[in-house]
Amino acid sequence: MAINKNHEFEDLDNIKCSIVEKNVSPERVAFLKDLLTYNKYEVVVVASPAPKAAPAPAAAKAVDENENAIAADAAPTLAPEPVAPSTFTVGVTDLRFNPTNAVFGRSLHTPDGHVVTLAFWNQEDAVSDDTIPYFEHIKHN
Repeated sequence: MAINKNHEFEDLDNIKCSIVEKNVSPERVAFLKDLLTYNKYEVVVVASPAPKAAPAPAAAKAVDENENAIAADAAPTLAPEPVAPSTFTVGVTDLRFNPTNAVFGRSLHTPDGHVVTLAFWNQEDAVSDDTIPYFEHIKHN
């Protein structure tokens, strides 16, 4: 079990993994897999479990003249099943990997040789510009 939420572990496909991100889109999976594989991590991707369906509401009761409770509907109607989003959980087999430490510790690199910045990790910038410190990217209001 992880000490804090920044360093989680799970069994993904029966392999103990350090969790990189949960509930990510297929596009984000491709980005993370390419980046982490380039940095020599073995990446494991599994489909996220479908969200639990809410319980069906109880049938409404009506009271007749004799004060007997009868069901309002003879046949209960079932709520349609929610469509499960296609999201994934991404992990790496190196249990020492922590995404926060990897980004701010400047230990990840892009294929073109730059250090991965927070903006690049979050896919806010298409190119990792490691010449500007990450705190200068913060927008001040």
